[in-house]
Amino acid sequence: MAFAAAGIVLAIGLTAARAQEPASSDFDVVAPANEAPPPGPAPAYRRSPARPPTAPASVAAPGARLAPGEPIPPAELEAFVDGVVREAMLQSHVPGVAVSVVQNGQVLLKKAYGVSAFAPRRQADPDLTLFRLGALSASFTWLEVMREVERGHMRLDAPVNLYLPEKLQVRDQGYAEPVRLRDLIDHASGFEERALGRLYERNPERVRPLDTYLRQERPRRVQAPGQRAEYVDYEAALAGEAVSQAAGQPFEGFVEADLLRPLGLGHTSFREPRPALAGLPAPLDGGLAQGVAQEFHWTGLGLEPRPYAYAGQIAPAAAASSTAADMARYMLLLLGGGTLDGHTFYGQQTAQALRTVVLSAGPETAGWTYGLKQQALPGGFEGLGLDGPSLSSHAAMTLAPTLGLGVFSAGNSEGAEDMAHRLPALIIEHFYAGAQGPPPARATDTAAQRQLYAGHYLSERRRYGGLEKFVDLLTRTATVGAGPDGLLVIRSSEGAGNWAPAAGHPGGFTPLSADSAVSLFDVRDGRAVRWFAPSGEQSFVRAGWFMRPAGLGWTGALALVASLATLIGLAVRDRRDFRQTAMQRRASALQTTASILWLLAACAFAVWGWGAVKNPAQSFFDWPGVFILIASACALVGALASLSQLLLLPAVWRGGRRLDSWTTGRKLSFTVTVGVFAGFSLLLALWGALEPWNN
Repeated sequence: MAFAAAGIVLAIGLTAARAQEPASSDFDVVAPANEAPPPGPAPAYRRSPARPPTAPASVAAPGARLAPGEPIPPAELEAFVDGVVREAMLQSHVPGVAVSVVQNGQVLLKKAYGVSAFAPRRQADPDLTLFRLGALSASFTWLEVMREVERGHMRLDAPVNLYLPEKLQVRDQGYAEPVRLRDLIDHASGFEERALGRLYERNPERVRPLDTYLRQERPRRVQAPGQRAEYVDYEAALAGEAVSQAAGQPFEGFVEADLLRPLGLGHTSFREPRPALAGLPAPLDGGLAQGVAQEFHWTGLGLEPRPYAYAGQIAPAAAASSTAADMARYMLLLLGGGTLDGHTFYGQQTAQALRTVVLSAGPETAGWTYGLKQQALPGGFEGLGLDGPSLSSHAAMTLAPTLGLGVFSAGNSEGAEDMAHRLPALIIEHFYAGAQGPPPARATDTAAQRQLYAGHYLSERRRYGGLEKFVDLLTRTATVGAGPDGLLVIRSSEGAGNWAPAAGHPGGFTPLSADSAVSLFDVRDGRAVRWFAPSGEQSFVRAGWFMRPAGLGWTGALALVASLATLIGLAVRDRRDFRQTAMQRRASALQTTASILWLLAACAFAVWGWGAVKNPAQSFFDWPGVFILIASACALVGALASLSQLLLLPAVWRGGRRLDSWTTGRKLSFTVTVGVFAGFSLLLALWGALEPWNN
């Protein structure tokens, strides 16, 4: 049971480390009985114009305070945001927050709350405090790519290898189609996701140059390009290097000279506050470095400062920092179609691209528009935006073009995620959405519908080999449950909630808690085989019993019981039972060794899992860690010893003379134990847990 418990602890700890804790749900839910399965598999990937909002262009929705064309009064906006932010800071333990809101070419709100550091204490400042942007950094990278395309230096439909040196080029790996520049922007490259021990560094001296990182951390291609969107950080990093090669200078310097300074974003940078190091771009200017917000972690007893998580090795994807004031100007640029302060920074091609949505699954799922994610907002309004999680901070930006509205927010602890994600929807709901309609109709529960959707699903945005695969199979999952009230409950790394059938969308569901894109199931042969998350960032494939954490846990528990029984039997066995042949003696010693190794592996894994719970960032800084390596190594040797016992079974049963051989009962117990050990070994091999060298 210890191994199963350790698995549960690990799942909880690593989920917290990614700052992706699902919200709780109060519903038991069921798949709809009145929805027919889709006529065929969901379209994998396509491009279409963004859908217009369902709200009228000039008439306020029933109960709404403002019509869509009417601007938000700044004083009312500030009072509303003050209440939302201060409540979130108190409940979610966020020491500092920055918010900016723009509309119709004007800055309505630019404000900071709380503190950016405690020692010495510094108040957060909307003009001076730099917050980490995380994945939101990539939006600047994609904009630079589009500007290079407009200049004729790059082509979207060209293989990205045309813009990369030979040592960084994407290898075929069995796929006939090359990865195009467009595939990187659309997050449809087909790369696996690799994160642990790669995205962040605690020691600045371990930060690698971008080209070194791209060569050493080259991910596996796991699907053909252009098939399905799965967000992978390596894509933006590779695109940034392609831009750097086309420009003939390091990425950080080029983006500053070509974009940030001309836009007047003097407090935005891809550089980081570290010492100057040979072979790396210059660090963040000392004056700006003083304004970088310190990051914190809530321990349950208080806020604990976290060391800076350096991401310079993957700078185009995750290293940028900015202020509320600079992000306000950036949103004005995007909403203004490339024009800011009377100057045009990009043309119609890029402006049109920002109105074209790349769909990740089917015609109703959220998709991507050149680095920004499609979002469904209250009142039927469509938005474009991006979340930027880091280890201990969170930033988010949302644009609602129909309203001329842009909202940016950031906080310096992992507790800022919910506030940053929800703030734009709360603003639109408060001022424009009005009274909401009746909840979706609920279907009648049937056994057939339960089997259609309910089950365990694995994210396809993950590592496909080694110990990180093992961890991802425990944590990057989704469970779909059914209940008697006609709803589904879906719990995943993206959150949890109750979902009702979407009218007119077979296989589609919408959440009860908030407006969102339709969550679509791919149904084949009368059974859902894949779930496309509404965020558009990843899809989940249905998993068999042997790929479920519960299946691994129960099998591990049996292996531990068998291990303990083997050692206990060795200690209490009657002397008469020690009669054995030489081959039986060897088999007994081998099984005893395997039992000890399984117990050692379980203990080492439990210690590592406990550490991941206490300090989730440790898994990113110090991956894989000594304890999980010990656990994997012990499990590998234990598995080899366990499988070797299969070869000894004929000799064990043949035995020798009646008085010099095991009893039938002992032969049976040995055989059962061999079967349990062998089955567990094969399962661990399938999960990637027996590869301590593959990190």
